[in-house]
Amino acid sequence: MDADRGAGTVTSTEVTDVLVVGAGPTGLVLACDLARRGIAVRIVDRSPAPPRTSRAKGPNPRSLEILDDLGVAEAVLAAGSAPLPMLKYRDRAPVARADPWAGSAPSPDAAYDRAWLVAQWRLEEILRVRLAGYGVRVELGREVVGLTQSPDAPTEAEAEAGAEAGAGAEGGPEADAEASRVVVTFAEDRRGEEAALRARYVVGCDGARSSVRKLLGIGFEGTTREDQVMVCGDVELAEDALDRGLWHQWFDEDGAVMLCPIPGTRTGWWFQAGPERDGRGRPLAPTADGFRRLLAHHTGLPGQALTRAELLSTYRVNVRMADRFRAGRVFLAGDAAHVHAIAGGLGMNTGIQDAFNLGWKLGEVLAGRADPGLLDTYEEERLPVAARTLDLTSERLRATLEAIRRPGGGLDSAITADTTGLGVGYRWSSLAADRTHLDASTHPDASSHPDAHTRPDRTHPTGVPHPDARTHPTGVPHPNAVTHPTGVPHPTGAPLTADEGPQAGDRAPDAPCTEAATGAGTRLHRVFAGPRTTVLGFGPGSAAVLDEVAATYGGTGVRTCRVYAADEDRGENRAGEQSQEQSQEQGEEQSADRHEGRTGAEAGPPGCAVIDAEGHAAAAYGTGASARADASAGGAASGARTGTIVVVRPDHHVGLRVPADDARSVREYLRRLHGTGHSAARPPEQSSERSPDRFPDMVDAVRKG
Repeated sequence: MDADRGAGTVTSTEVTDVLVVGAGPTGLVLACDLARRGIAVRIVDRSPAPPRTSRAKGPNPRSLEILDDLGVAEAVLAAGSAPLPMLKYRDRAPVARADPWAGSAPSPDAAYDRAWLVAQWRLEEILRVRLAGYGVRVELGREVVGLTQSPDAPTEAEAEAGAEAGAGAEGGPEADAEASRVVVTFAEDRRGEEAALRARYVVGCDGARSSVRKLLGIGFEGTTREDQVMVCGDVELAEDALDRGLWHQWFDEDGAVMLCPIPGTRTGWWFQAGPERDGRGRPLAPTADGFRRLLAHHTGLPGQALTRAELLSTYRVNVRMADRFRAGRVFLAGDAAHVHAIAGGLGMNTGIQDAFNLGWKLGEVLAGRADPGLLDTYEEERLPVAARTLDLTSERLRATLEAIRRPGGGLDSAITADTTGLGVGYRWSSLAADRTHLDASTHPDASSHPDAHTRPDRTHPTGVPHPDARTHPTGVPHPNAVTHPTGVPHPTGAPLTADEGPQAGDRAPDAPCTEAATGAGTRLHRVFAGPRTTVLGFGPGSAAVLDEVAATYGGTGVRTCRVYAADEDRGENRAGEQSQEQSQEQGEEQSADRHEGRTGAEAGPPGCAVIDAEGHAAAAYGTGASARADASAGGAASGARTGTIVVVRPDHHVGLRVPADDARSVREYLRRLHGTGHSAARPPEQSSERSPDRFPDMVDAVRKG
């Protein structure tokens, strides 16, 4: 594929698995995740050059975990800096200093405790390099102007039913698959030829003005606040004009200026300010001279201290959300699906997390392992999260606007534990299979629960409910609601004790441990890393389940990991337990083999083993109490009950947590995500882009990791 191709004809005979439209952080994360799975992915952007923007200031802790999984966290950390203390001024004089992160530190269950400052264009550059390592490059200057899904195309459920009923009939499942593809039309290229291609799935990651969303006719309800306006840009200041170890914030009765150093530059700063206004009070467009006047007025620095200004833009508070995130084989993610108030810095981060949720689901369906119905869970899980994020960012904006009216108030008011993203989970999801805490047959109907009702009188002016409202206007519950979309009640999200551990749908905690095979230090999130589901086994009773899983799914997207307590007898080295590095290398080689069509008898990496030397994993997953209970009940003698199985989805969320003797639940859950294993996995849809000579760089990159 040509690097950064901006011209040339694409004929309508070309087919790809997934077309990603938009090469911002959301689209790039999705493309990287798909490419490492061996999925034929193409990513296009309408801009003739890599887009640059100065608004998003970096990933939050949850996004850093995702970037770590993709193998780029170290590069992101090196390119940026820790968030800076804030110095706040009034009438040009410093009045207060705040460091919202002073009391935070990495913990055993979360390696990242704070957001990271890095220019969005630099983050995108790092992701483009990673993507190029898989042989995929952004195709620039490609504007999508048409999407056609055949009106006669079957739904996913109909296609599945048709495949079973008419496998031998003329025009059977293969014809259905062809009919279900999306024909994508691009604007005329420089040669005046209309370009089009067919994709099995399309994902619109093309921003708030999304062409994909508009072509689908999907509503984008909400409001734009014309009275809440800010001008932004990247500027250069004379050396020593300001201390680069601080985020400077001037808030006055007649406006504001905020200057934050851009990491990796010597004199670069992010500039944000209230706009200049004309005689009628209307905001003026940003200009370099206007920035100089604002700087001199609010800070007392000479206007000439601002030597350069670029990437100038006007930001208006925009709170909107698509009424659905999917139409047939086309999905929306990131700003194309939802835009938020800037407070809390959650816009880009929510998009990155959308991509990480969708990528593994597309991968499993396209590989033929999962039923296409798995894709329905993308909207089921992410739409309520987006709705809640709209509430959260609007709430943080209100708090910040209130704070800056008083001397000493500043942007630290926008930062709370909620803005880390670490608490986001999907307990209401149909993929949250552990319902041991809930007996739906005895719980009251959702409508009878006093907290289940919408409170229309509590909506704010945009029409989006306050955080204590229980549903979004679309009728989909918020993540803190007491019902999930099926109407079955679920927990309110009360904090868990250490012995309870995470529930199904929650983010899977991290924990430091050591590799059993080598003694090298590692952590659970490193074990989870890569495009696979992980089955953790705690306690001796988990061995039989892990062996069954390894025999059934080894090399097909599932790995096992035995977690030993520090004082637990490991006996002989188990043949199925390798070092994490050995297991990962085997898995990546098999991924490359599958990409080249060498499926063979994939025995696969049987799994790894780690030692929970300090008990952090047992504490994080609540297995200590269950082990003690089993032991006191004679579990050690009976064997099977002594232990816990935790299934961790590829996006690091707990899917299932059951006692070690419940092999049936593990079997059923993995069947939904990954089919029945080696013997009966459905063949993947064939793609013209899967031949080894088309992506030699990708195959080589996957082999080398």
